[in-house]
Amino acid sequence: MLFVEDEVDIAEVVADALASEGYEVCVASNGHDALELLRAGIPFDSVVTDVSMPDGVSGIDVAHEAARLNPEARIIVASGHQLGHLPQLPDRFQFIPKPYRLAGLLNAIG
Repeated sequence: MLFVEDEVDIAEVVADALASEGYEVCVASNGHDALELLRAGIPFDSVVTDVSMPDGVSGIDVAHEAARLNPEARIIVASGHQLGHLPQLPDRFQFIPKPYRLAGLLNAIG
């Protein structure tokens, strides 16, 4: 699983929680790093990304590239903004509002 989150504390807590649930988690702290990992050919089965990222590559950019490179991957987009305030997301993307609970994230990952 690729987990993309620019807030270090959140990334550490969630990655640890996911690992304790048996997931192998690769963390990227920004969109550029996430794109590098995706383009390296790692076959992620799930990609969870925050929408708001620094440095010009958004989580939506990451989600689209993840879907292109890993067509079977589950794509989860998280944001503190309401879904209606975001650009239209493809039907295959799942949206979860932030802050979320681990149970909600696990449910989205499936």
